[in-house]
Amino acid sequence: MVTGANGHLGGNVVRALIAQGETVRAGMRDVQNADDFFHLNCQVVYTEMQDIDAMRKALQGVDILYHVAAVFKHWAKDPITEIVEPNVKGTEIVLKAAAEANVKKVVYVSSVAAVGHDGNYLDENSWNTLSNNAYYNSKIKSEKKAWELAKKYNLWMVSVLPSAMIGPHANRLTDTMQFIETIRTNKLLIDPHFFFNFVDVRDVAKGVVAATTKGSSGNRYILANNNSSSLTEIYKAAQSAGINLKVPARLPKWVIYFIALCAELAAKVTDKPAELIRSQVALFYGIRQEYEITKAHNELGYEPRSPSEALRDVFEYLNGRESKL
Repeated sequence: MVTGANGHLGGNVVRALIAQGETVRAGMRDVQNADDFFHLNCQVVYTEMQDIDAMRKALQGVDILYHVAAVFKHWAKDPITEIVEPNVKGTEIVLKAAAEANVKKVVYVSSVAAVGHDGNYLDENSWNTLSNNAYYNSKIKSEKKAWELAKKYNLWMVSVLPSAMIGPHANRLTDTMQFIETIRTNKLLIDPHFFFNFVDVRDVAKGVVAATTKGSSGNRYILANNNSSSLTEIYKAAQSAGINLKVPARLPKWVIYFIALCAELAAKVTDKPAELIRSQVALFYGIRQEYEITKAHNELGYEPRSPSEALRDVFEYLNGRESKL
């Protein structure tokens, strides 16, 4: 079973499993929003990671659980109750239900947010210890809670840690995909001097699936690319997809920080998500996100597309997606 099946990664994991001939249960909170799954050979079930009874019911007879569902956003009016607590509590509920259902294997989807980034090549031994960003904090705390519970319940478990995922089958645009869409539609007005480690969501999905047969219980696997991309490199990829745009001007960090502060204040008044927040500036400004992916390559057969190829593909996908809307 895949939780968060109508999310970006979840939907791609469902498709990867079906392609392998697996019997798949697609778990989602909004079963009314399952149009993309009608033509797929899978069973759609209701799952809510805050509802243990729903999870118990959905997990009956399940051998392998892919826990993909999570709150993925960087801004919230109350980040603790809207981002951190739901992700941590959801982990507790889902793994408790999995243990009660005698699930044989669990693949827990964490994030490179739990690894951190400092411009050096970090591997699975690294744990992020400092972050004022609610989403990053939620992933750090959630994965640590998952390992604690896996030990408590004696669960076979591996964790996979994707970076910024882009690519097809986006039921709705994640924050990462929305950033790419902002560039594609020429709405990005400044270069924030951020570096993103992009990875194709299809490659991550393959790595997630491979983790059940090739991964070793108790291990973490980074599913990212080695190198991050600058805004200039993103615009070059857009150009290769036939989108010719001029890279906006780069501004000093203090100006970006002030813009983020204004965006946060406006969000509190309008109740619309801030497009940029101060914790993102602190996390990403001028710092490359580089990762060592040898472990996933050697053990899982993980072979991600290059960032430039993944970016070109996502621009082409978004061009096509727009024409269908």
